[in-house]
Amino acid sequence: MVLAVYASQSNRSRGRRFSEPPAPTRSEFQRDRDRIIHSTAFRRLVYKTQVFLNHEGDLFRTRLTHSLEVAQLGRSVGRSLRLDEDLVEAIALAHDLGHTPFGHAGQDVLDACMRAHGGFEHNLQSLRVVDKLEQRYPAFDGLNLSFEAREGILKHCAKRNALLLEAAEPGGVAARFLRGGQPSLEAQLCNLADEVAYNAHDIDDGVRSGLLELEQLEEVPLVRRYLREALGEYPALQGKRLLFETIRRMLSAQVYDLIAASGTALQEAAPADADAVRAAPPLIRFSPEMRAASTELKRFLFAKLYRHPQVQETRQRAEQVLRDLFELYTADPQQLPEDFSGAADTPRACADYIAGMTDRYALREHQRLTGKTLF
Repeated sequence: MVLAVYASQSNRSRGRRFSEPPAPTRSEFQRDRDRIIHSTAFRRLVYKTQVFLNHEGDLFRTRLTHSLEVAQLGRSVGRSLRLDEDLVEAIALAHDLGHTPFGHAGQDVLDACMRAHGGFEHNLQSLRVVDKLEQRYPAFDGLNLSFEAREGILKHCAKRNALLLEAAEPGGVAARFLRGGQPSLEAQLCNLADEVAYNAHDIDDGVRSGLLELEQLEEVPLVRRYLREALGEYPALQGKRLLFETIRRMLSAQVYDLIAASGTALQEAAPADADAVRAAPPLIRFSPEMRAASTELKRFLFAKLYRHPQVQETRQRAEQVLRDLFELYTADPQQLPEDFSGAADTPRACADYIAGMTDRYALREHQRLTGKTLF
């Protein structure tokens, strides 16, 4: 496929932090994708959860399955818009590498523990994983990904952290957070594919868990429309087939809306190249109607699922596990593995180690160090 002029071009990449000769059979973005897939942090995603904890069921989404779903959605839209699919896939597969065990509960408690030491942001941690914490190569720390992949991984960044990154890498991946501007179209696409994926699979997991009822979802116009459409075509449809068909239609509608609205925005803006994209407003977007519908769905999930008493109860125990681990490790760094125990910045080393844990490993470590079983 011939890429659009506004797509990221692998042969025009801004390069890597450490110079390497080109791969003989792969583009720079293919190389990024392959390094991510073979990383230790990527394999750990299989035992890191989204909403439900790892022990609560084998069929609930994990960070790994979520990342694969984001990559699939991103590639489908990227192909229609003639973007670089390999870069889309690389960003999608790496965007959650810095996520803690126990989903957002883990991020919140680590941020609280690190408040006096620079805080904790999972997007920044994902960049830290690919820039520093992966230790696979003799010549450098991290995976030495391309600028474009790293730019896409850093989806959000607080100003204080952006200033630190900019000081270490002037004009680098944090510059846009200080000067304004956007990342590549491929990065913008991954941000929205992430949103589409987690809205859909949280509905699926919520109903599967019994915390949501299909009837409740009729409160949400976006779901109600495709639920009734499915029943109009298949009046006898019920149970999980009705749920899956509703989600499938909803996903398709969001994808087609994203393609159409973004295509129109790109046609109107007519960016000459990938750098012109960075100086433009966001060009990968939903239509205003779909943006409003998606926002309403997110509000519903927040109120009815993420704040459900059962989810909150397990969240509190998960927070206790990580809070205890942070306190124990900072008090006695020799409990950390050798790669972390000798670090000059002990709190950051503890946060790095805890963030890299899977759900089940965090529980085992907590039981080992405290003798308590919280789950």
